[in-house]
Amino acid sequence: MLKLKSIPQSLVLALYGATALAALLPAAAHAQSAAPAVTGDVTTVNVVGSRRVGTASSTDTPVPVDFIPMTKAAEQGGQFDLAQALTNISPSFNSTRQTGADGADLIDSAALRGLGSDQTLVLMNGKRRHTVALVNLFGARNRGNTGTDMNAVPLLAIKNVQVLRDGAAAQYGSDAIAGVINIELKKNLGCESVLGYGQYTEGDGENWLASAYCGVAVAGGVLGITGEYYDRGRSNRSEPGNPRIIGDTKSENQTLYLNGEFPAGPGKLYFTAGAQKRDASSAAWAREGLGSEDIPSRNSAAMYPEGFVPFIDGKVDDRWGTVGFRMQVGEWNADLSQTYGYNRLMYNINNTLNASIANLDLINGGEGRSASAFDAGGFSFRQATTNLDFSRFYNGVLNGMNVAFGLEHRRENYKIFAGETGSWIDADGVGFGGNAGSQGFPGFQPGDATDSDRHSSAAYLDIETDVSDRFKVQTALRHERYSDFGSTTTGKLAGSYRVTPQVLLRASASTGFRAPSLQQVYFSSTFTDFVSGVPLDVVLAPNGGPVANAAGIPQLKDEESKSFTAGITWSPTQSTSVTADLYRIDIDDRIVLSGRFDEENYPALGATLRQLGVGQAQFFVNSVDTKTQGLDLTVSNRADLGAGKLNTFLAVNFSKTEVKGVKAPAALAGFEDVLLSERERLFIEEGAPRRKATLGFDYSLDKFETSLRIVHFGPQTLGTFSGPPVPNQKYEAKTSADLSFTWAFTDKTKFTVGGTNIFNVKPTAQDPNETDNGFKYESVQFGLNGASVFARLSHKF
Repeated sequence: MLKLKSIPQSLVLALYGATALAALLPAAAHAQSAAPAVTGDVTTVNVVGSRRVGTASSTDTPVPVDFIPMTKAAEQGGQFDLAQALTNISPSFNSTRQTGADGADLIDSAALRGLGSDQTLVLMNGKRRHTVALVNLFGARNRGNTGTDMNAVPLLAIKNVQVLRDGAAAQYGSDAIAGVINIELKKNLGCESVLGYGQYTEGDGENWLASAYCGVAVAGGVLGITGEYYDRGRSNRSEPGNPRIIGDTKSENQTLYLNGEFPAGPGKLYFTAGAQKRDASSAAWAREGLGSEDIPSRNSAAMYPEGFVPFIDGKVDDRWGTVGFRMQVGEWNADLSQTYGYNRLMYNINNTLNASIANLDLINGGEGRSASAFDAGGFSFRQATTNLDFSRFYNGVLNGMNVAFGLEHRRENYKIFAGETGSWIDADGVGFGGNAGSQGFPGFQPGDATDSDRHSSAAYLDIETDVSDRFKVQTALRHERYSDFGSTTTGKLAGSYRVTPQVLLRASASTGFRAPSLQQVYFSSTFTDFVSGVPLDVVLAPNGGPVANAAGIPQLKDEESKSFTAGITWSPTQSTSVTADLYRIDIDDRIVLSGRFDEENYPALGATLRQLGVGQAQFFVNSVDTKTQGLDLTVSNRADLGAGKLNTFLAVNFSKTEVKGVKAPAALAGFEDVLLSERERLFIEEGAPRRKATLGFDYSLDKFETSLRIVHFGPQTLGTFSGPPVPNQKYEAKTSADLSFTWAFTDKTKFTVGGTNIFNVKPTAQDPNETDNGFKYESVQFGLNGASVFARLSHKF
């Protein structure tokens, strides 16, 4: 992490770009600690992408970094969680709430530059944060990926978010292919609180927020404590007469975070500890009403004669903590730390039944009933990371050279917990497709259960050299060895050259990798999907299991990447900045969730599928090579307007991902179209819009402030269940706008009212029989809920 002191304002404009100013400049008048560069005061800012410690020279880092202070978002924003706040600030960042996507409805995934959510590394205070236990199987985004739950961290606990838009696996290890997001938490003295309310203009989806932070002096240091309660109500956009529930899940979050640093002996002791409990509820596909003569089926006339909507209720337990000690060892800065992360999701299926139990009850002379709620099991992921880092700055080498090296050891564990017997059993043995298990979400079976571990060790060397006042070079080399798939070595070379005081050229080239997640290797489940409204049972077979082996699926290995960036920054004045960065990311052996194999398209699997009583099978497999290229452009300006001040920013991302080739295992040669169907290919290539832009205006006059943010989402093309000749789903480009007004009663108390998506824009309507969620449009772009209104009251003590 780079520490910058006494940075001129013009250099911040060049270094961070307009995306930083989207949050930085509007908050400057109210949150000096969040915007030190604007005031010109001497302060310290940590920057991801560098391990240099000390006073920086008057040059910029050689790779693009967005610096986003979160004060304004926490106090005045219309989005109440981190993922949605960043989506509306950073064009490279995408996160869309899913609906009708099982577990993906309960945990929002997020990603950079249109790549997968597990190809972005997330740090907290510079330390690796764990991913979630969930694998996204459904939804229009990040299918087959794991990711990090950004919403497990309260906005009010965050000082800033830094987005490194460059490959950084040689610096930080696995997952940092698209870039790195570092969340820096507060630990300043003082207390503040925020109350918030919001709802959609259609009258549902109420949001209630109560959040408080307090930084207190303890043992010569500071301890920051943040507590938050956030209740998000369910929304429903289904048409009249449609029994489905389409919209936001109901979610209740209770979160506590501690962050502190204290002098201890020859150095400083630091720690962070956070935990969130989330109770969430997602509506599954509706089951239709029926007569008793229709049993066996997916319903029971005695229980739900008019039909029913099962609810997939999830209890999410998320914990993260780190403890470390920093000190001087001779001329070296040393940092020893231990980090722990844990995520667990347990499913309870309510307003449901096991139709096979109901049918057996009917056969035995009963009414045809089963229980209406089941414990369906779940999964957990645990990660423990030990780091030992050293760094030293050499003044006598050229214009200065920083040398850093270190070691890392990481242990991971993934578990699947079987559900109660009634959640998965086929009690009547009739073999009617889909009548076994809890409707909406069949429970995990004992055969799915796993308790799997692995460990990895890494060593790195990182050197940054100021060759001259104008020329800077950064190099990095990292070697990692994993217990399950072997070792890998990655490297990075980056440089910047200041042509004039106003113009900087920069470029980088790096190799990277992503280890297959334990979730992708060991996940196992049998579930019900609806294809054109017709239920179908599908098995997702674990790597190395009998189904995967029968299909000839090899052991998963790491993805490998090559990344290149080239850019320019231009700061013509103290108040204006322009940055432009081209990039290209090539990924080989990308792990994807395969298409669905059945007896018709792959006869060799027929007997195995019949034995399991399912119609189709899917696998995780290293089978795709992709190329992603694009452009990030930012422009920002601050100006006096009348008696007030106007801050303007524009940030644009153009990104295009293409599948270069499909590499089928030998046993599946000739089945490439099934391995990666047209539909799955489009989820990879266009799961995120190929362009996104944010244009913001913030005007302040004395105690009054108003903000207008316009967010443009480019078009998307997604596949259909039926495939050709049915035409693909075409989503037109759409533009939404957020507007807010803030009144400062005092320097410490502010009240904000406003609206998001104020023109009630929604995605382009499609054929609901061909969408993934069975609704007239997918959860794409900015989502499907429409306009909302909100109010926030903030107070500092």
